[in-house]
Amino acid sequence: MNKIVKETVDMMPGQLLARGVCRHMGSMGFACLEEFVPAKGLRVDVLAMGPKGELWVIECKSSKADFQSDKKWEGYLEWCDRYFWAVDSDFPLALLPEGTGLLIGDAYDAEVIRMAPEAKLAVARRKVIIQKFAAIAARRLQALRDPMARV
Repeated sequence: MNKIVKETVDMMPGQLLARGVCRHMGSMGFACLEEFVPAKGLRVDVLAMGPKGELWVIECKSSKADFQSDKKWEGYLEWCDRYFWAVDSDFPLALLPEGTGLLIGDAYDAEVIRMAPEAKLAVARRKVIIQKFAAIAARRLQALRDPMARV
């Protein structure tokens, strides 16, 4: 089995969806981090930082059960300028709350179907998140280059 196919097989459905979302966001000029922790007890699936420093949180839901078990999503709203759900084309869209953005995607790409309303972050909070984003991205890159590094 070739390495690319094997890596895809080893990924969970939500991870595959996040990969497609990150590819799409990259095509829009955003840099993405998966599994970003903005504060203790919170972990967003994708934090996307745009070319002007805008911050979007995208929660990837691979099934109705996955969505219904998420009780923390409203806590993510205070950590981003825009909040989105990412689901596949078979997801029951009527479950998703109004006033949030929507991406439809798969393991390879995604598309913004509904733009999320903007709620600009305070300058101080934005600075903290962007600095944390940069530090985590640098540590993850270093760990890829040197798995034995203390990061």
